[in-house]
Order: sequence, then structure tokens, then C-alpha cells
Amino acid sequence: MARQSPEPSMYRHRPASELTQDISHLLSSVFKNMYTSEVIGKDTAENMIKSRGGDNTQHEKFVEDLQKVRSEYDNRLKEADMLERHIMQARARATAEEEKVLNLYRADLPENYRNLPLPPVKSTFRWCVDDDLLRNHHLICPEDYITDPEVITRAPKVTSEPNYLKEIFSFKQYVSENKTAPKFKDSLHVKKILENLPDVSLSTITLESSVSEILDQTKKPVHKKKSRPSRKPAWRDAMTRSDRHKDRAYLQKLDDRHNFLKNPRYFPPNSLQGGKSLILPQKKVMQMVAGRKKATVESDSESVPIFLAKPPAVLFTYYEVGQVYEMTVELQNMTSTSQCVRVVPPATSAFAIDLGVFPGEGGLVAPGMSCQYRVQFIPEYLADYDDYMLVETQSIYPLLVPLKGRRPPPILTLPRVLDCGACLVGGLKFTEFVCKNEGSSVGKFCIMPKSMWPPPNFRSVATYGYVEQEPFGIRPAVFELAPGQSTVVEVVFLPIFPEVLSVTFTIACDNCQIQDITVTGLGQLIALKLLSVSGGESSPLPGELTDVTAQHLVRFDALNPYSTAEKTLVLRNMTHVELHFFWQIMKPNLQPLMLERKVDFTKIKYNLETDSAFSVTPLMGMLRPHSDHSFIINYSPTKLKEYHSVLQIVLEDIPELPDPKRLDLYRFGESLEEDVIALEIDIKGQTEPFLLLLEPYAIIIPGEHYIGMNIRRKFKMYNNSKSPVKFTWERISECDIVEVVPHSGNLESKDYREFEFIFTGGKPGHSSHNVLCKIAHSNEPVVLHVEADFKGPLLSIDVPSFDLGLIKLGEKVMCTFDIENLSQLSGKWKMQESPACMADRNETVKVLLPKLRWLLVFSPQASQFTIQPSSGELHPLGKCRVSVLFTPLACQRLRTVLEMEVENGKGSHIPVSVEVQSPSVCLLSSRLEFELSFGILAKATVQLFNQTQLPTRFRWGELLGSQASSCLFSISPVEGTLGPNEEKEFLVELTTNTMDKLSDLTLCCSIEDMKDPLILAISGEVKGLHITYSVPFVGDEELASEHSQDIKLDFGSEVALKSVVKRQLIITNHSALSALFTVKVAYFSTGLPSSDEEGPDVFAEAKMEKPRRITRQIAKRRQSAFRAAMLSHGRGAAFHVHPASGILKAFEELAVEITAYNNMWGDYQDDLICEVGEPEPVLIPMQMSVKGCPIFLQMTGPNHPMPTPIIRFGAHISGGDTVSRYIRLNNPTPFEIRMDWESFNQDKDDDKLIDLLVFYGPPFPIKDLDGNEIDVLWERDESDETVPSGTSHTSRSTPPVYRSEDRTLDRILEDDESLSDDTVSIPSFTPRKIISVVIRPHEGVPSDYPFCITPKQIVIPSGGAAAIHISFTPLMLPEIINKFECEGFALGFMSLDRKDVRKVPGKVTRGDGHAVAPLRIDLQAFVKPALLTVEMDHESGLVFYAMASDLIPDEPLKGILTDSASTHNLKLTNDTETPLSFKLVLAMPFSVTGVDPKKSLKTSHSNREEEGNHLLLYALQNMLVNVSFHTTLEILTYQHLPEDQLMPGLQVLQHDNGDKILEFKQDLIIEYSNKATQVLPMTAYLTVPVLELSCDIIDFETCLVDQTRTEAVLVMNKSKSRSYWTALLGKRHQKVGSRFLMRSFC
Repeated sequence: MARQSPEPSMYRHRPASELTQDISHLLSSVFKNMYTSEVIGKDTAENMIKSRGGDNTQHEKFVEDLQKVRSEYDNRLKEADMLERHIMQARARATAEEEKVLNLYRADLPENYRNLPLPPVKSTFRWCVDDDLLRNHHLICPEDYITDPEVITRAPKVTSEPNYLKEIFSFKQYVSENKTAPKFKDSLHVKKILENLPDVSLSTITLESSVSEILDQTKKPVHKKKSRPSRKPAWRDAMTRSDRHKDRAYLQKLDDRHNFLKNPRYFPPNSLQGGKSLILPQKKVMQMVAGRKKATVESDSESVPIFLAKPPAVLFTYYEVGQVYEMTVELQNMTSTSQCVRVVPPATSAFAIDLGVFPGEGGLVAPGMSCQYRVQFIPEYLADYDDYMLVETQSIYPLLVPLKGRRPPPILTLPRVLDCGACLVGGLKFTEFVCKNEGSSVGKFCIMPKSMWPPPNFRSVATYGYVEQEPFGIRPAVFELAPGQSTVVEVVFLPIFPEVLSVTFTIACDNCQIQDITVTGLGQLIALKLLSVSGGESSPLPGELTDVTAQHLVRFDALNPYSTAEKTLVLRNMTHVELHFFWQIMKPNLQPLMLERKVDFTKIKYNLETDSAFSVTPLMGMLRPHSDHSFIINYSPTKLKEYHSVLQIVLEDIPELPDPKRLDLYRFGESLEEDVIALEIDIKGQTEPFLLLLEPYAIIIPGEHYIGMNIRRKFKMYNNSKSPVKFTWERISECDIVEVVPHSGNLESKDYREFEFIFTGGKPGHSSHNVLCKIAHSNEPVVLHVEADFKGPLLSIDVPSFDLGLIKLGEKVMCTFDIENLSQLSGKWKMQESPACMADRNETVKVLLPKLRWLLVFSPQASQFTIQPSSGELHPLGKCRVSVLFTPLACQRLRTVLEMEVENGKGSHIPVSVEVQSPSVCLLSSRLEFELSFGILAKATVQLFNQTQLPTRFRWGELLGSQASSCLFSISPVEGTLGPNEEKEFLVELTTNTMDKLSDLTLCCSIEDMKDPLILAISGEVKGLHITYSVPFVGDEELASEHSQDIKLDFGSEVALKSVVKRQLIITNHSALSALFTVKVAYFSTGLPSSDEEGPDVFAEAKMEKPRRITRQIAKRRQSAFRAAMLSHGRGAAFHVHPASGILKAFEELAVEITAYNNMWGDYQDDLICEVGEPEPVLIPMQMSVKGCPIFLQMTGPNHPMPTPIIRFGAHISGGDTVSRYIRLNNPTPFEIRMDWESFNQDKDDDKLIDLLVFYGPPFPIKDLDGNEIDVLWERDESDETVPSGTSHTSRSTPPVYRSEDRTLDRILEDDESLSDDTVSIPSFTPRKIISVVIRPHEGVPSDYPFCITPKQIVIPSGGAAAIHISFTPLMLPEIINKFECEGFALGFMSLDRKDVRKVPGKVTRGDGHAVAPLRIDLQAFVKPALLTVEMDHESGLVFYAMASDLIPDEPLKGILTDSASTHNLKLTNDTETPLSFKLVLAMPFSVTGVDPKKSLKTSHSNREEEGNHLLLYALQNMLVNVSFHTTLEILTYQHLPEDQLMPGLQVLQHDNGDKILEFKQDLIIEYSNKATQVLPMTAYLTVPVLELSCDIIDFETCLVDQTRTEAVLVMNKSKSRSYWTALLGKRHQKVGSRFLMRSFC
């Protein structure tokens, strides 16, 4: 659906030209925005079509439909363009034809009348346009509206042919067609002679002709004008008798003058007057003459030859190019009269004749005599020549003498068909053919493709190499052969397609004879076929992987390693070409096939098989054409695996197939040869391992056996393999001894053998061995598994473990146990502490050194156990007792093991655990801090911790130290016992009687069995009144300090103007004393008295008392009044403190709220003075930066929600009057502010980022009313003003100023040097900034058009207001822009002229100019072209049709009218958003006759002085305008004016049907107040009457005196207009007669 435009629909006017076929105005008036608004443009459609391919199916379908619609749209546009082009061409051809006819008519007119416009001729457009094409496109063709009436004509009458058109004798003799005439009349030369014969010959003069014939012949044809048949009587055209006799006498004289006796040679031979033939006899015939028989001679004069040629034909043979040959031809006269002869030379350039040799003078040949002509023959080539020599005589038939050149041609033995045989596609094949010349003449030959015959020249086809015609080439291209000589013709064949190919070459000889030869060849692709495999081919099993490129599968049966099998393959060469080959064995390409059975050919790799079990014989050779070949495949596996290889037969030197897409790059000699894999055979073979079976395969001997005894067992080994094996058993002799008998041997296939093994144990325990039997050619041996258990002596301990418990360091512990031998073998034993446990105890030992320093010592420890006895030997079933003594060396928790080792037996161990400790007590905190006040009891706690499991006793001592006498101390309990790992808390109470700090107090605690007592240090500080200040942050943290320099009250660096900011100061009393406090502001204090400082609370109380009477508006006003009162001191800011004074209680935390008010920008600094119970106050610095513009517009107010005000000027017409807005600016601040205004225009396409402004002097100087700067460059600094001694400083508000025009810089420096010594200080002058640079972001271009502000500089007093004017001048838009938005803004830069306002040292600093954000006012306006929507009564537009008869009233007696009007209505609608003032401009014969409503006719409100009244049409309103065309008598006179005197826009049209129309064209101009115009074309067609008479001349002929004759004249009006007419009789002339005039009045 079309996007709806926010603008009203645009009306398109009807084109002014009648020749255009643009109907966009009609479509836009009917469909409005649906036609004028763009839907999907061409660029959008192309981008959407290019960006297709997403996941959204709906979008894809939409783009596809859009592409179809776009394609159909383009096709229709092409058809429309083609149709429009055809119509334009047809109109151009018709116009050219019509102009051609008009030019012909104009050429027939006299020169005086050629400047007059001619009536239009009949249109030829219907014959230039294609009616079927117009009908196919549903257009009207000329045949639809042109209906020609059938022309009724009379049948033609039979008229006799005039004598001057009849054939005369001479015409018959020379020109007339005759079937018996020789064929040479068809030659070009003869035709040329016949065309040049004169129309009149001498013989025509001798013939009789009538007077009328002579008159008709002498008359020259003039322009034949079509006229109506005359109604005159026939006798009027006849001559009088006397005139007829005179003419006949004159003609007879002419006839007698030319009728004389002719020479006989001018008559044909054998005729009555002509000469006789010397070679043909004449026949005598008896005829009746005057009643008597008389012999007359009769002969056929047409067939009598006059001359005979000797020889009758000229023949030249054995000629060479460039030589000149001559021969003489005699022409003998064979008549009895002298004859003249004329010889026409040959037409070809090879023959030439001379002027001839005659027997006498004058070019006459006497009877029987001959004339000679010499014929020259200059051959340009060796072809056959044919021409003739034409001899013209008196006979009607000329004599032809043939001229011929004949040369015997050479004869070649080259066959018509050259067969090259078969060749591989892409390859080259050379074939030679013997060519011999068996003719009788030498010949030069050129071979070329048949398509190049005939060549422009032989040099272009004669090449030194091959003559190429794909896919063949032949050489030599040019050769020469003498009779009997031969040469070799070589043909190269390069096929590019597998098919039978043939081309035709043309052999051209130098005698211009050609012969076609056909070169054929067979292009073939390589093709091999596997005929058979011994054992047959195999098929892949389901799921089996095979080579993806192999065509056949051959599978071998499974074999054992180093066995051999073979198979035979039979291959057939399917081509007729010898193929060289070799076999190669490759690794297979295995790919799992998908459901689609597609193969990824990009992953196919060809790798040679280096470890293959297959081989082929023969490995290489040649495949004969179309024959079978046998190959043997051997399979010899060497490893236990599945062999899988691919046999590839590779054909050598196979040409590369040409690329079908690049055949133009394929030339002779450019083919590449490579090896091609013709056939791939997938070969698989499996290898089985040797199948050997042991029975049993494992021997496990039950029970336990003593070491050193032999164990024997028997077993069998079976060979189930397909081949015999060779075995060898290995022998085990390490510790245990295992061997097999027999040791080695051979075992046949399907046989078995019995073996015996011997097993001897060497150590106690379980023994397991795998006895290996190695098989030849097998990587995996046969394993016999053997297991047996062996045992040695067995010793036992009667105690499982020892737990020695908790032992104090320094004590010893002893324990005993028994060892017993339970076996029948004697056993040696040894007991000791486990070395692993001793190694684990070898850890870091911490040694405490003096001054509480630890030393890390690494030392190995000896065993703390003493075993007695530590070793021995027990006899079978013997027993002994062992004692163990433990002596601890340090406090420890010991976990260890006592190990007993038995030789060749199983050992035992005894776990031992013991805990060794010493008393250890500590203080959890060695220092005790007290917060003390004088005479107040303070309590604290201390903890003791027992670090061991031993119970320990403790006892507290007395308080020690130099300050112990001034303190009262107690602790409870004083003594007691600490249990194992017990933590005990003690209460300590302390009271001090001094204000000194406690630092020299200690308390001792004695621990039993500990060498050093525990010492507790006691300290404390006695405090007085302690006050801290803190400022809370946003989080939970606070900034607290006792000094004001560490904290600061920051109200923010971006405080908005007129905003209220609050901060808190927290005062904390950390002591038990109460104190008075006072908080106040040093400089920016509030202006309220002390009684009014509770303003907001008073308001709250008032609200509580009277909630119904106080409204929200009153509350806002009171708050505003309260803020104004706070800022009443006029400093721009104020800080209000609440509470400002009071009592700070003990340990109280008081929050003081400071509220900041402002009404002026600036960086404010001040001090908050805090006094809490101390004479010296605490100063807390405060700072606040206020940003913003205090100036506001009266129309928006100070609290408008929009941050930037917008001045909208609305919509105005292009080039309209300037519109101004009155803007009042309010200054609520206590200071006077000067504002400098600048206006800017915004451009959306502006890519500038920043503005660099450079100023010389102040950026915004003070200016007078004329705009001149009045500021100074140098000004005396107030702080360094020179004050003479003895005088006092008066006022700082008016410092002396030195202006630039009074004192220069040099003068000032001189004054500085000449100052007297009695001055207190040296005066200094502070120079201002001479050059300043400002960088600001670029937002617009400075301009005073179309927005302008006046005045540029204003001063707004404090608390007052000032006004500015912002004007907008509409732009003049070009015609192509329908609407233009003007966007801009104005910046008001604020400046402070008073120095004390700009800066108060240490308190406030205020920037101005570019340092302060200016006041911004956005400006917006729309400019639209002045345009009215026009609606007409008819779709054809303002076209008037009138007739001249409109001036004739219905009642003829009333006379002719002077004016008649034809009226059309126009509806003018103002669719713009602004009133339009305009006027309608028209000239006669058009006029504006009415405007409705009448009230729209108003005088223009423009300041410009304009003539006439304007029409004012308000926005979205319409008016009705009546436009008329006036038909007057004056207009009717325009049709008789010359073309150069016609008024502009007037054209006289003459139609074929007789209508005469005056066409008036004029534009209705709508002229707007901004001088813009809108043109509406107007056309009027005025039909005027056209009168015609039935005749041009009224001839009364001869009349008698006083005889009255009457002739009727028909007056016809062929136009559509009625007319008055009057017949007038002009002046009389003697010779001409009277002129009859017919005048039309209307």
C-alpha cells in the first residue's frame, strides 16, 4: 500500500503543448496521492532483490513477486517506448512527405504568391504508421476514424493511339523488341547503346505526319491541372476554314523541303532502294502491277549479312600473365554498296582493339574490300577469358566476333576425401598425402577454407604454416607443381569432440579454377573394458567400504603370512588408437556414501601404496587397437592385516580434454599431454594368523610347595593353520626355573605334538609365568600360562599393637612381646623401627631463640625406641621374648611402626602410638586498651588459653608500673586451674585519678611448669570534650575529621540555575560533656531576619491550621517569596543553615542542614563558621558552581517544561513578505546583563564538526546605536591604583580609565618612568586580551537570512525586561521544490559590564561571553511555493470551441452582434497553509468574467505598490473563476492578414474537409504577490466560413448590343459556420472585363 504523504496532494497542470501525450495531469487529478506518491522506487526494489537470501520465507516470496512485477513493469515500459518511438517516426515521415508536397505546390505558384500560406495537404500519417501495432496495444489507428468514400468514376473510353506514339521504321530497326533478335542485345554494352539512341532520327522526318501530330509533338508539357470537364460546345474548338487552308499549305512546304532521294547505303541491303548482297541470291517474284504481271526482286533484308569476320573467332592459348599477344581480324564488306562500320571495343580489360585500318578515306569500306582491326590480349591471370567484339553496321543485327583465351589446366592426383583416421580428443595426428600434377601445364595452388572463398586477395590467405579450419590443419598453403612433379600434403588432426569430423578446404589454382577437398577424421575418447576375472568379480557387502572411484572389485581368499595366490584379468582396448600403459598400485579412497549416494571428490587423494601385497604382470606395455590383453595379479601377504589396494592402469601421453568454455584458446600445437587413469580395480585380500591351540592352554598347580622342589606336567599343541609352522620354546631361569621339552621343531598343518614342562620354585609366594613359543613369520607367540604357590618359614608376634598414651616430656615407657616359629623350617629374623616412619619424622623443627625469634632447623632424628634383642634365629617351632623402651626427645605426637623382617619368609609389624607434651598457656591479647575518663570506672576482659591436653595451674600477680599508684585495679579470678585446651575469660576493672595518659602499667601471670610468666600490658587515654565534623556521602560512608581543612561542603559543579541544593554537616560529641554550638555563613548569608528563618516551618504550621484555605497556588507563591527573601541581599546566592545554634548533648550526633539558593550563575566559595564550646571557631569551606541562563522569554515563562524555546513562524509562500515576532526578555537577577545576539542556519548535510573563532579585542564589545565599538583596549587595574602620599583613596567603584585615543602605549610607559618618589606604589596597567581563540561545536552557519534579530545588542536591567524583534524573510524556492523547511536558532551571549559583578575576590567568579552558555532560541519556518490546485469543467482543459456564426442572432433582423462569449469555469483551491494573494492576467480575446465569492476581491496587503486589485484566497478555501473567450468582428479580420502580421498565438488552420479555423493560444497567468507565476494553457478554435464558387471565370462570350445573357454561379459554404455574404462587381476593364467579387461578412 502506498505510503501516505503528510503534504497535500500536488496538482499537475495539463501540458501546454498539443504534441505531447503526457496524461500525468489526468492521473494525478483522479488518483491524487496514489499516483503522485512514490511506492517502491527502483533503487529500493534493486536493493531488496540483491539482499534476498534470508530465513524469512514471507520476505523471500514478497521479493520474488516484486521482481516479477518489476520485470513486467520494465517490459511494458520498453513496449511503450518502442510504440512511442514508432509513432514519432511515423509522424516525422508524414510531416516530411506533406512538406514535400507543399513545396511542389509552392513551386508552381508565381513568386509573388509563394509567401502566402498554402492550405494543408492531405495527411499521409495513415500510410506511415503500422495499424496492426496500434491495435495490438489497444490504441486508435487512423483507419478507425478516417473513412474514405468510394470514388465513383466513369468507365474509360477507347481512344486511338496518337501517331506520335506509334513505332516508326527506324524504331523497329534499332530499338523494337524482336524474338528472333540475337542474344547479344542482353549485354550491358548493347543496353547502353539503346538507351543513348536519340528520340528522332533522319528517317522519321521523311514520313508523313498530320498537322495535329506536329503540333502535339512540338508542345511541351506544362503543369497539368485537374479541372472540371468543360461545358463548351464542340464546334467552339474547331478552326475556321481559312485558318485550316493556311496551316495545310505551310505543312506542305515543310514536307516538300525534306522529301528528297536518299543514298542507297541508308537503306537495308537487298531492299528496293538499298544495295545488293554479294553472297546471297535474290529471288524474283511475279506480281500484278497495274493489271500486268511484272517480275520484282524479293529478299529478306533483315537476314542479309553486311560484313564477314576473318577469323570468325579469336582464340589465344598457352599464355602467361603479363605478356602481350596480338591477332588481326578482317571485316569484309559483302554487299554491293559501300558501307560504314563501327566497332565497339570489348568490355573486359584483357582485350583491346586499335582504331582499325580502312582501305580508303572516310571510314567507308567498298564492296568486297576489308578493314583490319588488331586485337591485343594482355592476360591478368591464367583463367579462361570470354568476350566479344561488336561490329555495328546498317543492318539491324550487329556482328559479334568472339574473343577467347584458353589454357590447358593442371591435373592433381590428390583425392577428394582425405581420411586422417582416428585420434584421441585433444591430441594431434599427422597424416601425409602425395599430390602429383598429371596435367600439361605448370600450376600454382593455394589451399584455404571453403568459407574464405573468394578471398579479397591471396596474400590474406597464403600462410607459411598450416591452413587451419578446426579441427584440421593442412600444409603447405601455397605450392607450385610442374607437369609430372609431386609434393607431400600434410594434414594435422586435432579433434575437440568425440565424433566423426569433416571439413571442406578449397584448392584454388592460378588459372582461377577451384576444387573442394574434404578432410575427415574420427575423434575418440579413451575407453578400456574389463572382460573377465578368474574366479569372477566380487560385489561389496552391505556396509563395506570400497574405493569410491574404482569400477570393479576383485577379492582374494584369506591366506596365512608369506603365502601366495594369483588371478588373471582380461582387458579390451575399445578405441582404434594404440595406447601405452603402466600399472600402479594406490591406496584406496574410502568415503561413506550418504543416502543421496554422492561422493565428495574434493577429498579424493591418490597416494602410492608402499607396502602392498599385490603385484601385476606385465607391469607396462602397449595396448593394441581394439584387442584383448591378459594380466596376472599376485597376492603375497606378509603381515596379519587386511590388504586393500587399488590397481590403476595409467595410459601415457593422453592429451588433455579441451575446456568447452574456452575453445577459442585452443590452437594447434597447444595441447597438453598427461597420464590418465583409464581403469581402477579395487583389490582386497585378507590374512589369517597361524591357528595354534594348546591343550590345556594354562596349567595351575594347586596347593603350596616348598621352595627348591621340581614340578612336572604334560600338554599338547595343535596346528589348525593352512600351512606348516616352525616353533621354538623359551626357557625361564630367573629366580624360578621353567622349561619345555622338546625345545624346538616343526609342526605340520592340521597336526599336533605332546610337550612336558618342568617348574622349580626359587622364592616363597605365588609364582606366575607365561612361557612363550615363538612361531616363524608370526608376530604373536603361543603363550602357555603356569601358576604355582611356594612357601618358606612362618614367624608370629603375639601383640597386634602398642598404645603408650599421654606422656610428659622427660618420662620413659617400656613394653614386651613374644615371637614364635610356626613352620618346620628355621627362620632368621630382625626387628627395628620402620625407616619410612623415621624418614617422615625428619621434618622441620622449630627452635625458640631469645627475643622471640624462631630458627628453622633441619636435623635427622635417631630412633627413640630401644629393642632388646633386635635380631636372632628361631628353630622350627621355637619361641623368644623381646622388650621395647621408648625415650622421648621432644614434645610430639608419634605414630610409628616396629617392623620384623624374616629371611625367605613373610615379615610382621607392630603399630606404636604415643603423645608427648609439656604445659603451654598463652594470652589471646597481650595488650589491654582502656577508654578512660577522669574518676570513672572502666572495665575490660582478657583471656587465657591452655594449648595442651595437660591440666595447668595459673596465678595473677600485682599491678606493676610507675602509674600503678594513681590507679585502682582488680581482676577476677586471681588463680585457678586450666583444663585441657580450655579458654578462660577474666574481668579487669580500672579507675584512674589523673588526666595523664596511661602507658606504664603491666600485669604478670605465673604458669606451673612454664619457665617464663605471661605479661599483660595495660594502657589508656583520658579524654575531655571531643567534637568531630563529618559530611555524609551518597553511600553509608562518612568523612569525619576534627579539622575543617579535611572536609568540604561541595554543592556540585553543575548546579542548575534557580535550583535548591541541600547538604548536611554532622557534628558529633564523643565526650560526656554538653556544649553550646553556633553555625553561620561568612559571606553569602540569607537576607531573612532571625525571626523569619523558620519560613518553611511556618508555612507548614499555617497549612496545619488552615488546610482548606491554603491552595497549591498560594503555597507556590509563598515558596517563591521565601526564596526571593533568601536572595534579597543581591549577591546571586545564599546559604541557609538550620539549626543555626543550640546545645550539643553528651555523646550526641547532630545533623545541620545547609540549603543553597541561587539566581545568578557563577563559581561561589564561602566558609561555614562553626563554634562548639570553644572560643576558636572552625571554618568549613563551601563551594558551588551554578550553570544556566537566567534570562527567560515572557511568552514561555521561567518554568517552561521545554529547555529550549521554539519560535515557529508557520508556513509562508516563497519570496513573500517579511514576518516579525516581538519577543520580550526578562532578567530576574540582581545584576544588569548585556546580551549580544547572533542568528544561525542549520543544514542537515553540513559535516563540519567544530568552529574556530578568533577575536581581536573583546569578543562582544560595547557598541553605540550605530553599531560602532566604544570599548577601550587598556584599563587601569583597581587593585594597583597609584595613590599619592598624603591623599586617601576615595572610591573603588569609579577607577580612572585611560582610553586609547588619549594616551598611547609609549606615553604610558614614559609616564611610568617619570613618576615622583613620593608615591606609595608604582601604578600598573593590566592589558586586556588582544587576540582570543574560541573552539565550540559546530551547530549552524551564522547568517541573518532568512532569520534576523534586531537589535543585535541589548542591555536588560536587573529585575527588568527588554524586547527584541525576530524576523523571517521567506526564501525564493526553485520550481522543483514543493516544500522547504527553514531551521535555525539564535544565541544570546550574556556579558557583565561591571567588574565587581564579574568577580568578588575569594567569593565568586562569573564568566561571560563564550564562557557562559548562551540563551538559545530555536527558529522554525516552512516555505512553500505559491501554487493553487486547479479543477476544470472538462478533462481536455481550457479549450474553447466557437464559430463566427455566433455573432448572428437567432432573429436576423436585429443585425450582427459585436461580441459573443464562450465561458468555462475554474475552481481554484488553496491547499497550502497560508493565504495566497494573486491576480489573473489575460489578454483579449480571453478575459476573466467573474469571481465567486465576490468578497475574495481585495487589495493586496503587500508593502509593494502594485497596479490593479489582487484576489486573496485563504488557506484550505476555494473560489470559482469564470474565464471566457470573446468572438468579435475584429477577430474575423485576422484571417486575411499576412502571416508576419498575425498576433502571437494565432494560427490559421485549413482542414481537408474545407473548414477554416482560427486557433488562438494563450496562457492564463496566475501572478502571486511574490511575483511567482502559475501558467494554465488556454486554446480557442474559431471556425470561420469559407465560400467557394462553382467556376473561376464567367464568360458571356460574344453578346449583341442590348442583349442580356444570364450565367448561373453556385455559391457553396463548406464550413460549419453560417455566414452573411454580398456579391460586388468590380471596376470595368477593356481587355479583361469586369471582376466579380464575393465577400463574406461572418
